[in-house]
Amino acid sequence: MKPAAPIETLPDDVSQCHQLIAHLDSMNRELAATVQEQQRLTARLQHQVEQLLKRLYGPRAERIDPAQLVLFAQELAAAPQPEVTPEEQAPATTLVPKKGHGRKPLPKDLPRQRIVHDVAAQEKICPECGANKKRIGEEVSEQVEYVPASLFILEHVRPKYACACCQEHVVVADKPAKLIEKGLPGPGLVAHVITSKYCDHLPLYRQEFMLARHGVELSRKTLCGWVMTTADKVQRLVELMKREVLASKVIHTDDTPVRVQGEGDNGAFTGRFWVYVGDDVHPYTVYDYTPSRKRDGPAAFLDGYKGYLQADAFGGYDGIYASGDVIEVACWAHARRKFHDARSTDSDRAHRVLAWIRQLYDIERDAKKLDAESRRALREEKSKPILDAIEKWFDEQQLNVLPKSPIGEAVNYAMNNWSALTRYLDNGILDIDNNPAEQALRGIAVGRKNWLFLGSDRGGRAAANHYTLIQSAKRHGLDPFAYLRDVLLRLTTEPSTDLQELLPDHWKAALQP
Repeated sequence: MKPAAPIETLPDDVSQCHQLIAHLDSMNRELAATVQEQQRLTARLQHQVEQLLKRLYGPRAERIDPAQLVLFAQELAAAPQPEVTPEEQAPATTLVPKKGHGRKPLPKDLPRQRIVHDVAAQEKICPECGANKKRIGEEVSEQVEYVPASLFILEHVRPKYACACCQEHVVVADKPAKLIEKGLPGPGLVAHVITSKYCDHLPLYRQEFMLARHGVELSRKTLCGWVMTTADKVQRLVELMKREVLASKVIHTDDTPVRVQGEGDNGAFTGRFWVYVGDDVHPYTVYDYTPSRKRDGPAAFLDGYKGYLQADAFGGYDGIYASGDVIEVACWAHARRKFHDARSTDSDRAHRVLAWIRQLYDIERDAKKLDAESRRALREEKSKPILDAIEKWFDEQQLNVLPKSPIGEAVNYAMNNWSALTRYLDNGILDIDNNPAEQALRGIAVGRKNWLFLGSDRGGRAAANHYTLIQSAKRHGLDPFAYLRDVLLRLTTEPSTDLQELLPDHWKAALQP
């Protein structure tokens, strides 16, 4: 673009002046478009910086000021409401009972040691008459004490017998089976190492130092070998849990990245942990590891599955849905997160949608108390009008928002996945979001901040097996250590054990009196 001519060089011809004016007008329009584009880019970069700062230093919970949501709560589509008599009408203000204060009672099943602190003998004599005082009661105070974990050695003694006359025909009992062939650890020690790493997030090198304080020097390489060996031993049990999960009507799934050391000169790469959460009839949580996020990972795991699959909008699931056997259910928590992030650039529209979503979740709190059919009816009555209002508003806003702006991306995400987002209306067994899968991955997110990376693909598969047993045990309120110790013991000493008995819910039921 050529610069405009100086005022002293303006032509005298009227037509040339008109051409110059048109040229200047064109330049102004181009400059205005450039400025507008730069403003869009600046706003987008500012949004990205805010999100990065929030991710690094901000709170994890997506909390917002309730007062901002109230501004838009009255603008929802009016659903038909039943008439309420004055007697049935709730008071304007409802007092929420405060949580109780004070210390919670200690568990009754904890071992107790009674220590009596008696007064001196002379204080048991009445100073007035000299008679002996009578015990009239006692005051009891409790104190929780801790005894560090202790290691001990089991000596397996096998007496040998021989004929007293000929000194032949020597007999000795069979050698007891060991969890680790030619190894030192018992099932309890191995279960402690596994639970400490995959439940308490303690890397093996820290456990190495902790064991050394007890006088037992074991290298982290040795501990790693134990972890790998036991992962192979529980493989059959994990496969059984997988088959049970694939029999579910609804499966929740999600994935999370993990750094993996490459072999040789390949360097480190990013692998993936996948989680598959079964329904209440098949209450197991199974993990899988893949070297990448390619779609063949979930496709292989879910091969033959028929039912609902609730996940995020990852394109790797598209091939699974295309078969028609697996029905997609999207997650409103993912959709909400995008509008939550858009507040910094478009507060009014973002909070409008957040107010609607909050009402959807308020309905779900009541729906959780109902059976599946009643839950579906409640959603049809109360949630559907709200969703219809959201969809109508989205249709209007798609013409008014910039596609690449944060609010535009949030609206487009919701509209592109609208059928899957509203599918939870069709069946009461479905959830509004994918939180069960996200919660199941939190342990891995915390753990990788401590152990940082996996040593190999084999280590990833081993970790997936151990996470499966530990998380499934926690799902049933079991002590992961106690459950894992018994599983390892029985798989070692009773190879023919019925695996059904080792499933967490069956194992728990066997403990009941």
